[in-house]
Amino acid sequence: MTCADEKNSSADLIELSIRKKFHKNIFSRFAKAINEYELLQEGDKVAVCISGGKDSMLMAKCFQELQRHRKFYFELIYLVMDPGYYTVNREKIEQNAQLMNVPITIFETQIFSAVEHIEKSPCYLCARMRRGYLYSKAAELGCNKIALGHHYDDVIETILMGMLYGGQIQTMMPKLYSTNFKGMELIRPLYFVREDDIKHWSDYNDLHFLQCACHFTEQCSEEGNVNMTSKRQEVKELIRCLKQTNPYVEGNIFKSVENINLQTVIAYKQNGKKHHFLDTYHLQNP
Repeated sequence: MTCADEKNSSADLIELSIRKKFHKNIFSRFAKAINEYELLQEGDKVAVCISGGKDSMLMAKCFQELQRHRKFYFELIYLVMDPGYYTVNREKIEQNAQLMNVPITIFETQIFSAVEHIEKSPCYLCARMRRGYLYSKAAELGCNKIALGHHYDDVIETILMGMLYGGQIQTMMPKLYSTNFKGMELIRPLYFVREDDIKHWSDYNDLHFLQCACHFTEQCSEEGNVNMTSKRQEVKELIRCLKQTNPYVEGNIFKSVENINLQTVIAYKQNGKKHHFLDTYHLQNP
């Protein structure tokens, strides 16, 4: 068997695992988000954004599977942004894409260099710059949507992080329009997929992906910086502890932003304007 035959065989087995073993926990939930939140429409051209991690690579394979059964026409471009990866990390992404039969389009930026000497919130700035470059390149390629690989656990962690560290109730939306790129939309088709199932799929297929691969994180890791525990990791641990006494806690966190009763909220913002319960309180006097 040639190397090409081996790679084709591996890709076939990876795809088969999504259709069979992980159909219920991964592909069905992927399709559910597509349908429930109307993430795809006829004629869409979607930039499937691949970071090199397990989540975005799985998303790419799910999109390929969806295209096999599509009920209407849509296009896909598998977009990889190189923000300044070390050569070994760039090669890992390319090798995985080839192994998994994902035809990636790579473009380069210098984001890592730009944020390398930023002391305050370099990760936040990096994420904002990444998003902007992805929108810009996707628009250049004629896409009207970008797809990101955030999953269910990202959603519930974001809800708690907003409450505990941001003093606000908000969530990671399944889709939203770009404020800076007219006509562009962001979608999150892994919205219902659990992180443990993604890990299980990756381990089952003996796949190895990038973690973060940014220079800042790698440098802190090499220096043994014990303060690198992120707020998100703290929230992960909190949810894990809560689940020990309440097995439904994750679902309840998710549903909390679907069941907001505005009559029991002190204040809320809509379109940038703040509304306070006292604004209409006197009108409720029986």
